[in-house]
Amino acid sequence: MKPANHPYHHGNLRQELLRAAEAALEARGVQQLSLRELSRELGVSHASPQRHFATKQDLINALATVGFQRFDAIAAKATAAARGQDFKARLTKVALAHLGFALKHPALLALMFEAKRQPALPPELLTALQSAFSHIPRILKEGQEAGKIVPGDPHRLALTIGAVVQGLVAIAVDGKIKGDSLKVIVPEVIGQVLNGLSTGKAKA
Repeated sequence: MKPANHPYHHGNLRQELLRAAEAALEARGVQQLSLRELSRELGVSHASPQRHFATKQDLINALATVGFQRFDAIAAKATAAARGQDFKARLTKVALAHLGFALKHPALLALMFEAKRQPALPPELLTALQSAFSHIPRILKEGQEAGKIVPGDPHRLALTIGAVVQGLVAIAVDGKIKGDSLKVIVPEVIGQVLNGLSTGKAKA
C-alpha cells in the first residue's frame, strides 16, 4: 500500500496549496492555517510544501498577492465598464467592486490588509498591492488635469475615498447594510467626498 503522505508528486502543488489555503481561511480563519494540515489534506508529504512556501508567512504572503491581483482585475473591469462616464460614476463603480469583493471574500480581504502592514513586503506582493490601489488615484489625477479636483498628490487624496470605502466595507461585512441599499448609499457617499475634493469650477 502507498503511504498516506507520499513523496512530492503533484501536478501543480503550489496552486493546490493556495486553493486549499483560501478555502481553509474562509472556513476557519488565518490562525488555523497550517502547512502540515494542508499537506495532509492534499495527500503529500509534510516536507513537500516547503518547495513553495518555507513558512506559514510565505503562504500568507502568496495568498495576499493572489487576493490583490484578483481585486486589481475586478477594479480594472469596473473602471473599463465606466469609461467615458463622469468621475462620480467611475469612482462609484470601483467602490462597488471593492465592496462586492469584501462581501464575497471577507477573510481573504482581512488577510490582505494584515499582510500589507509588514515592514518589508515581498516584491510580488508590493507590486500587486500598488496595482490594486492605482485605479482611484488615476481617476483623481484625470480630474486634476481637467481642473475639477483640487491639486495635491492624487495618492494622498485617494486616502479619503479609501477610508470611506473601508468604513462602508466594515459596516457591510457586519451586515448592517446590504443588497440594494449599497447601490443607493455608495453613490451618495462618493458624491459627498467628491464635493469636498472639487475645485468648485465644475461638477466632477
